[in-house]
Amino acid sequence: MKRHWPLLGLLLLLVVVGFYFVKAGTKIIKAPALLKDIVSGEGLRLKDIHYAQDNPDDRVKWVLDAKEVSFSSDRETIRFKAFTLRVEPEDRSGFQLKGDRGKYTKNNGKIELWGNLDGSSEDGYRIQTEYAMINEKKALLHSDRAVKISGPYFQVNGKGLKADLNGKRFEVLSAVTTVIKEDEIDL
Repeated sequence: MKRHWPLLGLLLLLVVVGFYFVKAGTKIIKAPALLKDIVSGEGLRLKDIHYAQDNPDDRVKWVLDAKEVSFSSDRETIRFKAFTLRVEPEDRSGFQLKGDRGKYTKNNGKIELWGNLDGSSEDGYRIQTEYAMINEKKALLHSDRAVKISGPYFQVNGKGLKADLNGKRFEVLSAVTTVIKEDEIDL
């Protein structure tokens, strides 16, 4: 009987190892099905992300940091919450916008932003509004809501905005009030 102890020990070891393989195998089979359900259903959700868009065909490059991001099932639409968006136009200094939520649609290159938008540029300008849309292919920013733009020498309030992100030109569309800070400039 002593001669059979090593064989019984080996058999017991094989049974235990086999049990764990069978148990682990069922988990491996279930995990991809769960991932497939998430991606094909409502899309994929991620927390605390850093996403960069650096397509050479587009006139604007940008980097997104957000607390929460969800991708559509076809991965063409990205929705995000509590974000900071750093925009880098081709031929001028960049700026960043912070806000509550946004949506990026890849096929048309549009970034829509909503809620407490507060933007600042490297050269001292600031914009505040509740909604803005950036067209990365044309390097344009547009808003149809109330806007406040301030710079080192002026402040402009109004409704609606069109801005060329690669140029130094913006247009407030209606109900415009402008304040020039004359103590800052020599007249």
